[in-house]
Amino acid sequence: MDGFLNLNKPQNFTSHDCVAKLRKILNTKKIGHGGTLDPLATGVLPIAIGKATRLLQFLPTDKAYQAKIRFGIVTTTDDLEGDIISKNSAFDLTLEKITPYLKDFIGEIEQFPPAYSAIKKDGKKLYELARKGEIIDVPKRQVTVSNIEVLNWQDGEFPELDLHIFCGGGTYIRSIARDLGEKIGLGGTLALLNRTLSCGMSLENSYSFDHIIEAKKANRFTLINLDNPLQNLPCIYLEEEESKRWNQGQKILLEEETLNQFYRSYNHLSEFIGISELTIDEKGQLIKPKVVFNNGQ
Repeated sequence: MDGFLNLNKPQNFTSHDCVAKLRKILNTKKIGHGGTLDPLATGVLPIAIGKATRLLQFLPTDKAYQAKIRFGIVTTTDDLEGDIISKNSAFDLTLEKITPYLKDFIGEIEQFPPAYSAIKKDGKKLYELARKGEIIDVPKRQVTVSNIEVLNWQDGEFPELDLHIFCGGGTYIRSIARDLGEKIGLGGTLALLNRTLSCGMSLENSYSFDHIIEAKKANRFTLINLDNPLQNLPCIYLEEEESKRWNQGQKILLEEETLNQFYRSYNHLSEFIGISELTIDEKGQLIKPKVVFNNGQ
């Protein structure tokens, strides 16, 4: 059983919980995931099974989220999972007052990750330090947000804004909610989060646990092919003799110059055989095997 699975993660499950549940459903131990989702969050959780776990590092990093931001509330975790630090009535807040600030969150931006996050500092996860009440100097990080779309606005004492956020890996949507609230002077926190895109997998093609269980019972459960999510990588086709040499760990000379570091690699029968890495020596540009799927490997 080798391939990928596009899981629609339910609320109140950690990513680790999902992996543990799938190990029981699929009766296999070698399972990993392609990016943590907080327990509050739902949506796309890419799952790698068997040999696919060796490909997680090569998957595309672009992500997209539908986020609900609640204004007037500040919490310890920057979402509704944490303790409330402050509450401020935001009856007078309007979408027109917020919209000009959204452009500040598009492009290459710097953000402080939430104090309650899985980022490690001195070998310990930040949330472990935060739970002990330790004062944490959270390091800033640079992230990329390519676009933000307004989906809905709901008036009230604690009004809510629904956004569709398109971003690169490592972006914390909780931080955007917190920082947007700070900019308007009333505070804000993340109320709901649904990931719609991750590792090249989209929400409309995802499957729930129930669907997976039913498909397994009906003997119609299938996985996404190993190479399918790797469309972000260019591909290269090897001749029969080149395929043999490549499988033996030898380098293959590239005729055309390239700047790409990794390639989806196929043999003379157009079968996916793994990932090649670009290397350069006195002979010129060559590729060498990085991940090999053959001879039972």
